[in-house]
Amino acid sequence: MKRLAKWILWLLVVFLMIVAGYVGYVYLSYHRLPDNIQLSPKNETDRVLKPGTKYKAMTFNVGYGAYPHNYTFFMDGGYYSRAFSKQTVKDDINGFVDAVKSENPDIALFQEVDTDGDRSHHVNEVKWLQTHLPTYSSVFAQNYDSAYLFYPITHPIGKAKSGIVTIAKTKINDSTRYKLPIDTNFSKFFDLDRAISVTHIPVNNGKQLAVINVHLSAFTKNRAVQKAQLNKLFNQMTSEYDKGNYVMVGGDYNHDMLQDSPKLFHTTSKRLSWTHPFPIQQIPNHFHLVTKGLKAAGIPSVRNNNIPYKQGKTYVSFADGFMISDNVRADSIRVKNLKFAHSDHNPVVMQFELKK
Repeated sequence: MKRLAKWILWLLVVFLMIVAGYVGYVYLSYHRLPDNIQLSPKNETDRVLKPGTKYKAMTFNVGYGAYPHNYTFFMDGGYYSRAFSKQTVKDDINGFVDAVKSENPDIALFQEVDTDGDRSHHVNEVKWLQTHLPTYSSVFAQNYDSAYLFYPITHPIGKAKSGIVTIAKTKINDSTRYKLPIDTNFSKFFDLDRAISVTHIPVNNGKQLAVINVHLSAFTKNRAVQKAQLNKLFNQMTSEYDKGNYVMVGGDYNHDMLQDSPKLFHTTSKRLSWTHPFPIQQIPNHFHLVTKGLKAAGIPSVRNNNIPYKQGKTYVSFADGFMISDNVRADSIRVKNLKFAHSDHNPVVMQFELKK
């Protein structure tokens, strides 16, 4: 019995050393990128924008190619943490490319695009988009480069390097990454780093269109963090407008952009961490959220991943879209209803023009 007790004690010590070593690795490897990083656009054209001309913009959270309609995610109460296979990732990315080609937008913004990751089977999705959309200039802004997360224990999500991509059928003058406030407690290892990118596209009247690509935190329950992220975004919008630029903000806000999505989509009135109403009353002067016609159309832009998607059964909401400055006119906005075939989001498409 003494020998058995010694072996159990030894195994316990070894186990605790492994756990302590892993926790140390996660903490020591954690880092945030600094603020105000100049990015390197990949230009494919010298084309510029013209006031009074109709253009099309698209925003699409692609969910790193891991969320076909039958996928569930552990942090939403589902099961999986990684894409089903490398082939399904490629199939989903091809679905994103097909969606872009069918809409033929002049500007497109993507969120949750992996350059490398266990969850996306190490497919470089940024390179894939650049290769299969060769007429677009592009720029990538990294959100995070996470340590290997051994969670869930039975099928860990692993490492991931991911960010946001902006593409345009024009020249990109420059682009900058600005970090967003995030949780400072243990939650930072799960909601990970966040940033916005500000990309300047030339206009033939000497001005620029500032395209802000945003993906706000989804799983934080800290409303102070959500408020701080919005304040940083709003301040950046105002700064760009004050410089005389046209401004367009697109992305995944992880808020209820229509304010009353539970009533609109006939879901539970319970608010999830990413379905609180967007504070439209706090939008800066000279800006507005483009929503005309979206309620009447009744098509959601995001689904919950606790169960496979089934229309009328799965919890859905509206978290994506565009804000524009008053020197930009939105002619229309709509959801491209892909029925969540390749992502847990549907793309949002806006027709717009720059005022003369």
